[in-house]
Amino acid sequence: MFMHGRILNTGPIPKSRKVRPLVWSMACRSVTALIGGYAAAAVLATLLARLLPIARIEATSWGMILSFPVYASIGLWCFHEHRLARVAAAVWGTAIVGGALLWSLGVRP
Repeated sequence: MFMHGRILNTGPIPKSRKVRPLVWSMACRSVTALIGGYAAAAVLATLLARLLPIARIEATSWGMILSFPVYASIGLWCFHEHRLARVAAAVWGTAIVGGALLWSLGVRP
């Protein structure tokens, strides 16, 4: 294998292949970015549509328009941040707290 211009001798391939911790970390980041980011963006869009003091259709449109850059920002941040625990706590915490807040607010009159 090549790494930084050098050929590394990796030796024989072990019979029992184990998944490295780095693979699990990247898998968790991917799930958090895709599913958790979607949940957080959807909750924030719905919360924005619920709280804006304008007509319901306009508030919904603004919430949906702003959900796309929010989702992209969350996804990029998930892979930029060094600590996986901070990423998971922020994204899933936003989704859960926002969902609980939406549930407590109820339907817009």
